[in-house]
Amino acid sequence: MGKIIFYEDRNYQGRSYECSTECPDLTSFFSHCNSIRVESGNCILYEHPNFRGHQYYLRRGDYPDFQQWMGYNDSIRSCRLTPQHRASYRIRIYERENFGGQMMEFSEDCPDVHEQFRYHDIYSCNVQDGHWMFYEEPNYRGRQCYLRPGEYRRYSDWGASSPRVGSFRRVRDHY
Repeated sequence: MGKIIFYEDRNYQGRSYECSTECPDLTSFFSHCNSIRVESGNCILYEHPNFRGHQYYLRRGDYPDFQQWMGYNDSIRSCRLTPQHRASYRIRIYERENFGGQMMEFSEDCPDVHEQFRYHDIYSCNVQDGHWMFYEEPNYRGRQCYLRPGEYRRYSDWGASSPRVGSFRRVRDHY
């Protein structure tokens, strides 16, 4: 079980809210979020309610201001705690929607999609095992998208606004 504490002000000041479950709407608990402590587990933060908008993956640790988690602003409106997963990881990525075109399967992190896959864009994917995080830029930078096991027939299915994926990695437990 994970535990996360949200603070309205930087450096763990101001009103706080403690969370240990998935929360689709945090708006009634705080108006803005400028610092966070992830005391156990890992979590995905979302800019808007109901797990929409920019996503941020945080591991256990202290984040004294929103720039520490690469936040675009101080708006956090929903969160998910990622389940513990210590088994295998497997993902298939495709160059076209609906699993069309070239396909490549991965079981390890990929720091540069273009270098490995020869394409800059991923239009669909199938997460067969584990949980994964897509990053807009190579070397795990830029906007993030969290993927659970399942089929994603088009990039909008995983919450992206474009098919651009520069890198991806496994969401692994760090305690």
